[in-house]
Amino acid sequence: MHFLGIDLGSSSIKLSVLDAERGDIIATVSVPDSEMDIIAPKFGWAEQDPNLWWNYVKSGISQLGQKHSVDLKRIAAIGIAYQMHGLVVTDAQLNPVRPSIIWCDSRAAEIGDSIYDLMGHQNAQSIILGSPGNFTASKLKWVKDNEPETFAKVAYFMLPGDFIAAKLSGKAQTSTSGLSEAALWNFSKGRLATEVLEAMELPTNLVPEIVANFGQQADINPVVASELGLNPAVKITYRAGDQPNNALSLNVLKPGEIATTAGTSAVVYAVSDNDTYDANNRINTFLHVNNTESEKRNGVMLCINGSGILYQWLRRIMSAGSNELISYEKLNAEAAKAPVGSEGLRFYPFGNGVERIFNNKPATSGIQNLNFNIHQSPHLVRSACEGIVFAMNYGFDVMKSVGASGTVVRAGKANLFLSPVFREIFANTTQTTVELYNTAGADGAARGAAYGYGYYKSLDEAFDSLKCLERIEPTTALSQQYAEIYQNWKNTI
Repeated sequence: MHFLGIDLGSSSIKLSVLDAERGDIIATVSVPDSEMDIIAPKFGWAEQDPNLWWNYVKSGISQLGQKHSVDLKRIAAIGIAYQMHGLVVTDAQLNPVRPSIIWCDSRAAEIGDSIYDLMGHQNAQSIILGSPGNFTASKLKWVKDNEPETFAKVAYFMLPGDFIAAKLSGKAQTSTSGLSEAALWNFSKGRLATEVLEAMELPTNLVPEIVANFGQQADINPVVASELGLNPAVKITYRAGDQPNNALSLNVLKPGEIATTAGTSAVVYAVSDNDTYDANNRINTFLHVNNTESEKRNGVMLCINGSGILYQWLRRIMSAGSNELISYEKLNAEAAKAPVGSEGLRFYPFGNGVERIFNNKPATSGIQNLNFNIHQSPHLVRSACEGIVFAMNYGFDVMKSVGASGTVVRAGKANLFLSPVFREIFANTTQTTVELYNTAGADGAARGAAYGYGYYKSLDEAFDSLKCLERIEPTTALSQQYAEIYQNWKNTI
């Protein structure tokens, strides 16, 4: 029996197939061949076409069958992970009525702030554990206020993964954790936060059917199954935002366990059994995938928008004049040529929209102490890695202040964690042991689908075959060096 995991990112869409009997991922594809475009019609905006996502998903499924010889008819269920906080608005036939406003779009930040003031800060925090901020609900309010003709066509709002599930099944649905990502979950009452909808003057009938993260949420549409070559009995049995799903992929499910990733954005995500929040909204709390009425599980998360996207920028800049982009392996090798501290060069990786750790205020990237006689490309790349980790540690300190901390952090051996330099900086700056695993978001979504289907009787069983590849321990000497460098970096924010 096989299970399909789909991971809808903003750069690419990855699909993995799990052979549940073997406990192994037997095929993985990434579509498209080049990174997906993010459309920015105005400064601070970031949009993508949901129909393109769907076309890429269909292409990826086709490649699994044709290029990897996966017997698509053996797929029993599908799990979906997706870029968090995006807004997809559709008509009653599930056709998008405008492009998706994705996670790093900043246009709704002021709306979230105004609703936060209107509701009262303490009241809002008691309900949604923070501010509506720049999350999905605020983006929907922006559409209502600024595009009334478009808003009049809206039958449903969904998160990006909900849209892919709707195209597969023909049913508009969202999950409980998805609502928490949208700033629309009442943590104290365990229900939809109608208080936020009322404050925003948004009708409740735009909220689709609410389902749990795991379970038989919907059957595939028979017409779609035939088009894709799937078994008409396929079910959708799991969905979650990319960061809760990344934690799931790493078997981070219990209080005190921590996951991290450094892809397009950089994230640290800690599991808590408390309704924890930061009074200044620099970190955020969402329902974790395994939250139940009887056993509270929240994910406390910090997010730095500019990490992998900064590395992409460096890649383009350093490839100028060449017919081909230099590889990320080359960038990692360049970083290793510079000493710890990059000889005083400091990089501030804030160039991809408003930053939550600064309470959703606009923040721009910057370089300090650049010396044309000393600094070369290795210093630039290493200082970028140091700046990303320092920004993560800045948020990690906030997490510790509200009780969300630990000494071991798990990461997939992917993206920036492929870099030995980045791993060294992270372990010694955060003073944690880094455990690396050979897993990815689509892999976790496939295992989540198998558990939601009922193939695995527990999540422990679903991740029984997950093995740690490598452990990176902080050392006294490097930790002391990075502590001083980090403090100097922090003092000049």
